[in-house]
Amino acid sequence: MGRILFIAAASYLLGSIPFGYLLVRAFRGEDVRRTGSGNIGATNVARSSAALGVLTLLLDALKGLAAVALARVLFPQTSVLALAAFCAILGHIFPLWLKFRGGKGVATGLGAFTLLAPKAILVAVAIFVAVVLIFRYVSLGSILAVAFFPLLAWFWPGHDRDPLAAALIVAASLLIIARHHENIRRLRAGTENRSHWRRS
Repeated sequence: MGRILFIAAASYLLGSIPFGYLLVRAFRGEDVRRTGSGNIGATNVARSSAALGVLTLLLDALKGLAAVALARVLFPQTSVLALAAFCAILGHIFPLWLKFRGGKGVATGLGAFTLLAPKAILVAVAIFVAVVLIFRYVSLGSILAVAFFPLLAWFWPGHDRDPLAAALIVAASLLIIARHHENIRRLRAGTENRSHWRRS
């Protein structure tokens, strides 16, 4: 039990590292929370700098990956790995360092679940890319990819169908989708911004 609690806490703390906020503050002297959507994730960071947006995406994914990799070393059980992924996403969305006001968890979830269900992640990424290319809504691509991921992870041949892990994956997906509530409202109203990438 002690190891599991340590994994949960360490995963939360890893997930709560606000890379988007730190990068924009360090390289542009700005508070990313005061621009665009006010989010600390890659999409909002990219509105200030495409390069920093890509770097934020990679680092946010890596911290999720690191949380699950640590869990796999300490307690290689599918449900514990899923717990680490969930806690990393929770940390990104509710970071201790920014008064629990963080990002939406998509990139962190991408990295965290890569070690759990890599083939399902690849299909989810393909869904995201296809939706963004067709409709040019990053939010819509994220929502649909996240919504389909639990089904892909559960039904993919050879996947370890651990009920507790599945419940944690569903919980993480619902949490990420819930964080997109404003995007969903704007999509329904037809006022959501289409994707724009600007050079640094």
